[in-house]
Amino acid sequence: MPSFSEQLKAEAQPIWRAIFEHPFLREIKDGTLPLEKFQYYLTQDYQYLEGFGRTVVMAMAKAPNSRTLEELSRRVLTPIERPLHHKLLEAAQVSSDYINEVGRSPTNTAYVNHMLTTASLYGLGPAAAALLPCPWTYHELKDEVGASEHPLYSQWTQFYVAGFLEDSVNAWRGFVDQMAEQAGSEEREAMRQAFLISSRYEYMFWDMAYRRESWPV
Repeated sequence: MPSFSEQLKAEAQPIWRAIFEHPFLREIKDGTLPLEKFQYYLTQDYQYLEGFGRTVVMAMAKAPNSRTLEELSRRVLTPIERPLHHKLLEAAQVSSDYINEVGRSPTNTAYVNHMLTTASLYGLGPAAAALLPCPWTYHELKDEVGASEHPLYSQWTQFYVAGFLEDSVNAWRGFVDQMAEQAGSEEREAMRQAFLISSRYEYMFWDMAYRRESWPV
């Protein structure tokens, strides 16, 4: 029987297919994405990862035992993508002042709030399910999008093509599957909803970046 995380991925496939076919990623692949869209994406992803980290810290408080707590702590203390962001921000000539000026977009704000609310209101299972779609869909980019030959975008795609998120994906899948085994039907449904909502936000994040979304007022 498929694991719970595999079942979630299967149900989310229509959403994930829309993600991988989004023009932002297709234009990254062929090198035609306008630089200003990539710069905007970097500012938003940088700020999103702060929210992701805060959610992980909240999830740690829900750890059922010391072993799980120790495993969760590694998800906070090893920010795999931070060095990549610093390198790309410099290469794309994006300053910290620009990041602060742009701020979090409406979609980014909603996505982060979804993760934080889930971690606040539920146990580790739903929190892990809300966090999992981000690393998992990015890890899948190695097969779904592949490498770019663009001098800047290739630095971004190479990180995922090289599989640097594999350990992260396996860890979060492990938390989800472990908690699902112990969960009742109500908690498993909360995990399912958290995973699907985050998957939808992943699609909306790419679309937000492509449109360079801003607050209407």
